[in-house]
Order: sequence, then C-alpha cells, then structure tokens
Amino acid sequence: MTDDLELAAVLHALGDPVRLALVRWMAAEGESACSPDWLTVPRSTLSNHWRILREAGLTTTRQEGKNRIMALRRPELDARFPGLLASVLKEH
Repeated sequence: MTDDLELAAVLHALGDPVRLALVRWMAAEGESACSPDWLTVPRSTLSNHWRILREAGLTTTRQEGKNRIMALRRPELDARFPGLLASVLKEH
C-alpha cells in the first residue's frame, strides 16, 4: 500500500545526513539493527531518526528477540515515487 507515503514527509526524512546514511545502508544491506555499529550518534538521537523514517513511511520494523530490525520499503517507495530513491541513493 502506497497511500500512506507523502512526498513532503519522505523528502523531509531523507533531508538529514544521518537518516540518509541509514537509508543508504538499508538499500545496500537489506535490513539494519536499531543501533548499527558504524553509526556514532547518541541512542536517543538515533531513536528519533528511526521514528522520523518510520513515520514518513520509508521503513518497516520487526521484532527479533530483544532487537528491532528495520527494512527499507523500497518496492512501495519505487511504486509511489518512481526514480526518487534511485536518484537519492546515487553517490556524488
């Protein structure tokens, strides 16, 4: 379902360097634990970034034991906004 995806919310979520790095990581790796080892931001800040990505509709979250695993909703995003993620994920 793509009706929950709004362009303004998606662009806002992608406009932060940390959130963009998380999205790029998920695009490359498929899923991410809630606290990736390579990211050095305070846990509360990271939680806020994940919330913004989730509320914008960019990610899904599943529970695996005590861990939360996030995944990019790439098929839904590509269906709703063709080419947007491909453009954003390109390296400079």
